[in-house]
Amino acid sequence: MPLTHIGIVHQDSSFLIVDKPTLLLSVPGRAEDNKDCLITRMQENGYPEARIVHRLDWETSGLLVIARNPDAHRELSRQFHDRETEKAYIALCWGQPESDAGHIDLPLRYDPPNKPRHIVDHELGKHAQTFWRVLERHADYCRVELTPITGRSHQLRVHMLAIGHPLLGDRLYAEGAALDACPRLALHAARLVISHPETGERMAFESPCPF
Repeated sequence: MPLTHIGIVHQDSSFLIVDKPTLLLSVPGRAEDNKDCLITRMQENGYPEARIVHRLDWETSGLLVIARNPDAHRELSRQFHDRETEKAYIALCWGQPESDAGHIDLPLRYDPPNKPRHIVDHELGKHAQTFWRVLERHADYCRVELTPITGRSHQLRVHMLAIGHPLLGDRLYAEGAALDACPRLALHAARLVISHPETGERMAFESPCPF
């Protein structure tokens, strides 16, 4: 498959920053019809050395870093593991939060009976933290900035649902008017800050929100 709709935000000999569109997997799925994905498209279209460092959900759009050699992959993966990166997402959430900003600290785990959903579980869940702040208030929803401290699967989606404000268009976690309010999941990885894997220079990248 071609690189159609995948924007190259930055590239050098160590890594790429790409802008993933919605409805594209980051890595291949297990099912035969889920083989098309961002990393395969990169490898088949001029970047055979590309290695995935982190992931975005199928429906989430925005910035991803891809390593171009083993040393860069090792160092960038370490930065994510050690929480030395900075990430910020733009989202649309249903309803009106009482305050303009907040902190969510709720443990999460995979929920096999309802795969691929995740749930809050205070006994078996893994530690997860998210900061949020309201950017704009509209009649039925808000534009918010979400800053994950940890990187659990579906973290932002489940955390916002847990405080009563599901993300618009979220086919896994939203219902009724919140689901119908947007034709796609309203979640976009808008800002990413990393240290260059070779020089250590702090580098910031941004992607305009498409909704």
